[in-house]
Order: sequence, then C-alpha cells, then structure tokens
Amino acid sequence: MALITVLRCQRNLLLLSRNFQGIAHRGLAKMVDAKLNAVETVEIDEGRFKYILIKVYGKEKADGTEPSKLIVRGYQRSPYHSDIYDEVSAKLQPLGLDTECLGGGKIEHRPGHIRIFSYSQGFGKADHQEAKKLLLTKYPNYQIEVSESDEY
Repeated sequence: MALITVLRCQRNLLLLSRNFQGIAHRGLAKMVDAKLNAVETVEIDEGRFKYILIKVYGKEKADGTEPSKLIVRGYQRSPYHSDIYDEVSAKLQPLGLDTECLGGGKIEHRPGHIRIFSYSQGFGKADHQEAKKLLLTKYPNYQIEVSESDEY
C-alpha cells in the first residue's frame, strides 16, 4: 500500500512539473510577443535622410512558427544605412528580438508629405510600397509618394 502511495505521489509530481513547464513556456512566449508588439512600427525624423526596412523576429514558438513584424527606421544622424541597422539591432537584441535588414532607401519628410526613393548600396533597395503601408499607419493623413527611380 505504501509503495502505491509513493508511486502515485511521484506521478503527480511529474505531472505538476510538466504542467508548470508548459505554463512557464507559454508565459515566456507571451512576454516575447509583448516585446515584439511593443516595438514601434515607424520611427523617422523630419527632413531628408536614409531609411531601412527591418524585419523583427520574436522567439520561435512550440509549433515552429516565428512571430515577426516589419518596421521602418530613418534618422538624419545616421550617414549610412548600416549605422541605422546597428543602432536598432543593438536596442532590440537585449529584448530577445532578432532583426534582418530587408533593404533601404531615402525619405524626404515634410509636414503633410513623405517621399520614399533611392536604395541602399549595402542592403539593396527596400520594398518602398511596403514602407509606404507602414508609414501610413503613423501618418494616415499624409500624402506619401513612392519613386521607383534609381536616383541616389
């Protein structure tokens, strides 16, 4: 009788342990998803500057999917597209988020108007139409123009 009680206790402890691990894993995944969702979709300056389109990845989930989102970054302080990427990835990596630069270009940003054009010599040309969609989430009342010229 005592042996059966001990075996039941061990089995219950094992089940509790597995349950706790599952809860902890789901909690961690939710934390990473929250961090991914907290990343601003658009951060750009006013004026004329280089920009990049970045894909930000969260932790891979148990089902093998990897949550991600696209973001746009552009700063006048950055003379090169790689400077923007280095700054953004350095901020996101400590949060457990990975990044991939999908290309770049230039933006002219004036009140009420944004022009997207050009390309990055290091990362290639970003999908300007995708960048426009993202910019419209922050600037819905702006006129946003995309130029597909190879002007640099």
